[in-house]
Amino acid sequence: MIPYSVLDLSPIPEGSTAADALRNTLDLARHAEALGYNRYWLAEHHNMTGIASAATPVVIAHVVAGTSRIRVGSGGIMLPNHAPLVIAEAFGTLATLHPDRIDLGLGRAPGTDMMTARALRRSLENSDNFPADVVELMSYFEPAAPQQRLRAVPGEGTRVPVWILGSSLYGAQLAAHLGLPYAFASHFAPGALDDAVEVYRQTFRPSERWPEPYFMLAANVFAADTHREAVRLRSSMEQAFANLRTGHPGPLPRAVDDVDAVLPAGARAMVDEALRVSVTGDPTEVREGLAALVSRYRPDEVILTGQIHDHAARLRSFEIAAGAMASLGETRREAAE
Repeated sequence: MIPYSVLDLSPIPEGSTAADALRNTLDLARHAEALGYNRYWLAEHHNMTGIASAATPVVIAHVVAGTSRIRVGSGGIMLPNHAPLVIAEAFGTLATLHPDRIDLGLGRAPGTDMMTARALRRSLENSDNFPADVVELMSYFEPAAPQQRLRAVPGEGTRVPVWILGSSLYGAQLAAHLGLPYAFASHFAPGALDDAVEVYRQTFRPSERWPEPYFMLAANVFAADTHREAVRLRSSMEQAFANLRTGHPGPLPRAVDDVDAVLPAGARAMVDEALRVSVTGDPTEVREGLAALVSRYRPDEVILTGQIHDHAARLRSFEIAAGAMASLGETRREAAE
């Protein structure tokens, strides 16, 4: 079976609060654990009134303490915003409290606008240091050497799994060079997906922990008991993305029956391209759509996300998606026998 996971931005729906969003995140994580999801990742964004996961390690701590088995991690931590030692200590603490359940996905983008990046008190040139910062960060998770003066405590010896996240060839090349697993942000920036996957697999250099490349595909899922309702659920994400790209981010909009009537002029083509790695529909359509993505990209794992305004509908969407992925795994197992 191909492992399937959840990417959650802790969305704040219109009419709700950040507290509601964080309660919903834990509820969804428990739901995902019961449904057989492999990981539950949270993403770092700042100065976004529609996202409650800005303090990502804190939210990870909340989720991992409220679940029992599912792996919990970042998808991702935007490393240019932080000193590597600080992240090593934070995730080393998480891994010490919850052994073998913590993942650390790292991104190179700031996850915000330039004004907010400055407010984070980090140099705007830090993205140029990303490869060296990744290597430094990983070194803190290794057992300390004799007489080592700079150490992450907690952190040393935890060997927290590190992933590279990206939406371009840069991340693919770095992950391959370092022998690390790679997750592509195809759920919102799929333009370089095909080339990035090929580059990663062809240039991968085996490492101690990863003798083979390991690629995770990100996809949006908007699933419901009927096609019409799934299309309606998707309208919240379509509106949110159009708002973000036109400089008007905000809480996750309510679903509408006719999204084209409320999208900004000229936004439809942009939204369709950004969200083209998506599956929308009833249980049969979702299964077929996920099967097509798996067949085309041959991922080692699939991570699913879905910005849905109504929490109950969001839970149901991930339930349908889990059923579809489990069914795909059963089909593959039968074919191999």
